Amino acid sequence: MTQKIVTLITGAEKGLGLLTAKALSKEGQAIVIGALDEDAAKKAVAEITADGGEASYVNLDVTNHDQVKAAGQYFADKYGYLTILINNAGIVTDGQHTPVDVPMDALRKEFDVNFFGSVDVSQTMVPLLKKAENAQIINLSSNMGSLGLATDTSFPFYNFYSMGYGASKAAVNFETICFSKALKDDGIPVNSVNPGFSDTAFGGRDTNDPKPAGMQTAEEGAAQVIKMATRSPQTDSATFSENAGIVPW
Repeated sequence: MTQKIVTLITGAEKGLGLLTAKALSKEGQAIVIGALDEDAAKKAVAEITADGGEASYVNLDVTNHDQVKAAGQYFADKYGYLTILINNAGIVTDGQHTPVDVPMDALRKEFDVNFFGSVDVSQTMVPLLKKAENAQIINLSSNMGSLGLATDTSFPFYNFYSMGYGASKAAVNFETICFSKALKDDGIPVNSVNPGFSDTAFGGRDTNDPKPAGMQTAEEGAAQVIKMATRSPQTDSATFSENAGIVPW
């Protein structure tokens, strides 16, 4: 008997995570939203279930180890396994600063959520992923974390520092590589995805403001994650990709 595909998406009560959750639920996946905002999570679950999908949520601050462990227990009790982990939760707090004046607290917050939180969730969910058919991990990274692009003068964001955000996403990419090696013999692919500069409220942006040049739609931003999460079995591992193809590390 083929297992139901059970998918955890952190930070999926809004933005690209929510779009991803809705799209994957239409593919028949059972969606669990790992959420900071309980009210928003309840609304998201109601929207998905009203559309015929299966969804639930767990309170999940990825920087809170007790909540991460409780989320793991939720899957163990309800399903006994986890098929897809999408580490989507992320923040940016240092975008208006240069490296010489960025507050250390901003850097620590970004690493706590974007890197340490992602690693903690992945470590906790690995035993459950090992019990699933065709399991995989997808890490939301960013082209801002690409060292190759950061040193390319033709990169549109070449002069945009955001050192903490970029460094934390570069760390996520190394996380992807390390987990892919560690889980290779278990047949669990691990990949990074760059959603790109998308029309969401990420970073505190007012979505009523005019879209800056080069900004894509939120649907375009979620497309590559959705594509990766609907490929079963996933044949790629240790890749960094976007809608247009491979992104340099």
